[in-house]
Amino acid sequence: MKTLRDVKVGETVKVVKLHGEGAVKRRIMDMGITRGVEVFVRKLAPLGDPIEVNVRNYELSIRKADAESIEVE
Repeated sequence: MKTLRDVKVGETVKVVKLHGEGAVKRRIMDMGITRGVEVFVRKLAPLGDPIEVNVRNYELSIRKADAESIEVE
């Protein structure tokens, strides 16, 4: 299983499934990350956390802990 955390800078991936439960999953979905959407990894912070991505034509920073719960292909 490949997660958003494993994606390298400059790659575009498609969300397959969201793992997690309750408030965490709801927050990720509220940010626009849903099944089938394409995510472009723009850059990493100097210490590696957070990850900056483009989703639905806007920029979003997401923590690595949350990125682990997003399965991509």
